Parts: sequence; C-alpha cells; structure tokens
Amino acid sequence: MAPPVTGAPACEVTTLAALSRKPGAWDALVARAAAPTPDYARRVLEAHRDHGLAPADLPCLAVRSGPDLLALLPFRIGRGPLGLGRIARPFASPYLTVTAPLVAAGPEGAPALAALVAGMRGLGHAWWWPLLPVDGSALLAALDRDGWGRAEVSDFLRPVLDRRPSHDAFLTAHPHKGRLKDLRRRRRRLDEAGAVTVEAVGPDGDLAGAVAAFLTLESRGWKGRAGTALACRPETEGFAKTLFRAGDGPVTARADLLRLDGRVVAASLALVCGGTATLLKTAYDEDLRALAPGVLLEAEIVRVLHETRFAERLDSATLASAVLDDLYPERVRIGEIVVSPPGGPAADRLAARARQQHAAKAWLKERLVRFRGR
Repeated sequence: MAPPVTGAPACEVTTLAALSRKPGAWDALVARAAAPTPDYARRVLEAHRDHGLAPADLPCLAVRSGPDLLALLPFRIGRGPLGLGRIARPFASPYLTVTAPLVAAGPEGAPALAALVAGMRGLGHAWWWPLLPVDGSALLAALDRDGWGRAEVSDFLRPVLDRRPSHDAFLTAHPHKGRLKDLRRRRRRLDEAGAVTVEAVGPDGDLAGAVAAFLTLESRGWKGRAGTALACRPETEGFAKTLFRAGDGPVTARADLLRLDGRVVAASLALVCGGTATLLKTAYDEDLRALAPGVLLEAEIVRVLHETRFAERLDSATLASAVLDDLYPERVRIGEIVVSPPGGPAADRLAARARQQHAAKAWLKERLVRFRGR
C-alpha cells in the first residue's frame, strides 16, 4: 500500500485553547524539535494559562502538514518602541528563558520554517524579538532568505555547561581554578556548620515537597520582603506547583536541595527538555549567606549532572550571573532584535527606538531607586 500523501506545510493563526485540544501533536513537536526548549511546550504554556499568566485565546502561528504540527510561535500584537505604531512580539513572560519558535527537526524543518515566515509576513507587522539565541539561528536565516530587514537592539552571553565525560574531566579542564579552590573552601566551612546532604528529586520523586521547600525558602528572603517571591501571590504560587509537577512527557521537572542538618538551605527547580536542564529558579537561606549555600548547590548540581547523566547541558537561564560566569565555561549569545518584512519600516530605525525606550526605562528606574532611598 502506498503511503498517504500529505500536503505542503501551511501556517495558520490559532489559539492556545485550540492547541490544547490536540495535546499529542503539540507534545510530538516538542519531542522532535530541532532546538527543543521548554518555553513553548504544552506544560509551560498551559501552566501560564491555568494561572492567569496567559489568556486562553493567546494567538499562535501554527504550521501543520496534515495532522502533524511542524512549527509553533505564540505571539502578541501591541505598541511599537516608544509607543509608535503596531508591532508583533513573540509571547514572553518572566518565566520564559528564550522565545525561539518550536520547529521540527529533519527534512521537514526548512519547509516548516518557510511556512512560518510566510505566516509572520501575513500578519503585516514588523517583529520586536527579545531573548532569541542568535548565533546560527535557523529562524534568522529563513527571514534573510525571505528578504526581511534585521537590526540588533542588544545582546548578552548566557552561561551554559556542556557535560564532560566525567566530573574529574570537568574539574581538570576548568579554566577558573581559583573559583574551584574557593568552592572547596566554602564547602569545608559548611561541613563544619553541620551535616550537609544533597537531594536530587527527579520527575517521579516528591516534587511537590521540593517545590514547597523552595517556596518557603524564597519567601523568607529579599524577594519575600519585596513581594516578588512566587508564594507572595496565589497565581504565581499555583503556577510554580503546576509547572514543576511530577510526571513524564517531552518536558520533565527536577529539583535539587541542599540540606544542613536536615534543613533545606538552598533549592533549585529546573525543567529538562531535549537533553538540556534549564535551571529556572533558585533560592537559598540568606541567614547563611557567608557560607554560600546557593553557590555550593550549583556546584553540586554540576557533580550530579556528571554522575547521573540526567542531561547533556545545564542552562543557567539567566540574564547575567556573576555566580555562574566562573562555574559554567560555555556561553550562548542571546539577542534582542527587530525584523521587518519586505516593504515594512526600516529595522534600524525601529531598533534605535527600542534602545531609546530601554534607556528611558532605565533612567526612570534609577530615579525611583534614588527617591525611595531618601
């Protein structure tokens, strides 16, 4: 019997609610994505929806071929830089680390990307894009082929760590020997303070207990006092409990806990997808700041990575991290860009406006800090 003939990939505008009605196709795309990340996976976006962080009618560009979902990009349309005009943006939140679209790997990838770019062009807007891994980006290459203009607003280097053959190999080749020596010294001090244990909780473990320990620890620190800890609002507390729940699928949760005499003094919550563990949230006991429990937990996660091989890469998920800069040797360049379709507004001009808007916000923030400090 001849195989069924499937049509060319086609892009449509759908919604988060509609995507959720076909969970198998969505999960299958995440599992076979060329550059899989948890950010636009079903677990993450449905957690946003269920706790009021994204609307059920959030628009999404979806590329399909028959029943298969080949590419996905949630988006919004709003004001452009400095409030001028209308511009499209990929969906973003404080709990997303990149905004790259999900695109199927293999021979279907290039046609799917071409269809996605055609769908973007069909919206009739330029795009203002934060948190995009830019080096070697297949999306940017597809936009270039379609004649889009492009300008970069800003960029930063995010620390990542690729697993070595062993932990000893990692330590031997580490470029910052002074940092490793400092970590050993800090660990000795923590050991002198009591019995130190490390607990790794996988997707089948007591993640609910680990999340509860994290929420308690975070709320006791400066984020709790500032009202920005996850437990400070019912919607974000519920979001964390849903996001880091136990269970399988293309995205799984894990937690790592550092205990001192049985008490949790540092906690890390992560999502594992496509061989990468994205370390989304960390907290530590600030009363023990001098003993650096948070830093020591990060070092323990590196050790556990090599010993249990739970992932191929650790992603710091940070905008900037003085702590992990010296511990994680590799870097991924994350950019904020503006892209404009053929015949659209000049990308350079839009990028300049975006930089001006950022500068104005930074100035206002500085003024508010000074005012409150009086």
